[in-house]
Amino acid sequence: MRNIQFEITHECSTTHARVGILHTPHGDIDTPVFMPVGTQATVKGLSQRDLFDDLGVRILLGNTYHLYLRPGHQTIRKLGGLHRFMSWPGAMLTDSGGFQVFSLSELRKITEDGVRFQSHLNGDAHQFTPESTVDVQLAFGSDILMALDECPPYPVSHQYARDSMLRTVRWAQRASAHHFLQMQSLNTQHALFPIVQGSVFGDLRRECAERLVELDSDGFAVGGLSVGEPRPLSLEMVEASEPHLPKDRPRYAMGVGMPEELAEYIARGIDMMDCVLPSRNARNGCLFTSQGKLIIKHARFKEDPRPIDENCACYTCRNHSRSYLRHLFQAGEILYASLATRHNIRRYLDIMGEIRHAIQLDAFPEYLKRVRSAPSEPE
Repeated sequence: MRNIQFEITHECSTTHARVGILHTPHGDIDTPVFMPVGTQATVKGLSQRDLFDDLGVRILLGNTYHLYLRPGHQTIRKLGGLHRFMSWPGAMLTDSGGFQVFSLSELRKITEDGVRFQSHLNGDAHQFTPESTVDVQLAFGSDILMALDECPPYPVSHQYARDSMLRTVRWAQRASAHHFLQMQSLNTQHALFPIVQGSVFGDLRRECAERLVELDSDGFAVGGLSVGEPRPLSLEMVEASEPHLPKDRPRYAMGVGMPEELAEYIARGIDMMDCVLPSRNARNGCLFTSQGKLIIKHARFKEDPRPIDENCACYTCRNHSRSYLRHLFQAGEILYASLATRHNIRRYLDIMGEIRHAIQLDAFPEYLKRVRSAPSEPE
């Protein structure tokens, strides 16, 4: 029996896009889905009520590395798991911590057993293994766990990428075996996704996917994207991986992408995505609209009474002008980050809703053409 169920309800006849329902212990999720990033058990600037009740978010991503270091997985376990700790009623996916650890190039050492690293908080030594990251995420009570992987930087040689990919496969095998044993003693369900790696080499991506499929996992992720490679290469790596992944399992592209890129990944068979861009860019003054990007600090918005996006019905657009948002940003007010983040996440969720609707109406190819020809900035 699967730990989560995935039901495909509609497929595009000319692309690999599909609409489905991901059934999790904490509710059903319409796919394709965008998952806001709650790195430290919070989406910066928003409450859980904002996310669940107002925006309609049904799944969040949490970061294992950060939550392991602070407040610690044992603390979270004692307090009832991540859902109760942060009062989140929806589903929760946690990454393995691998991406963050591997970004600490001067503070970590890779071995066959796992990764030794120093905390960026106080320099204390720690180790992640394929087994320990499963245990940490089970302590969180995550609905979907990610297997520990090695995320190589860009660029690397083919040989380095192959060695890294094979290590990721071996780690996934260990994580899968440990996860299976742990699930025998639990009365709750927690899915485990292994991660396809291989840098920007299509042959390695294909080989990795073929090896990971043997694990018969509940879903699969494509990782190592958005690490500096050109965007066309990122899409090519998804194309190389997708045909070798089971059609009846969810596919998750990690760490992508810009608003105009979401449909491109979905056209290549992706069902789940996450990215820090909506919240991070909001805090930095970049707002996403149905007409493109809007940089709120520009002087031309000083006396602009219009909402950020006249086609958006979010709280921010219903109640506040570009002029007011610019004033808050220039003044460094905390309220700005909250209002801007709320809007940007709403924009991402609206895009996913538009895409699902287009696929259901057999109109996704036309939608994709419109996205590709859309302007980059509003008036």
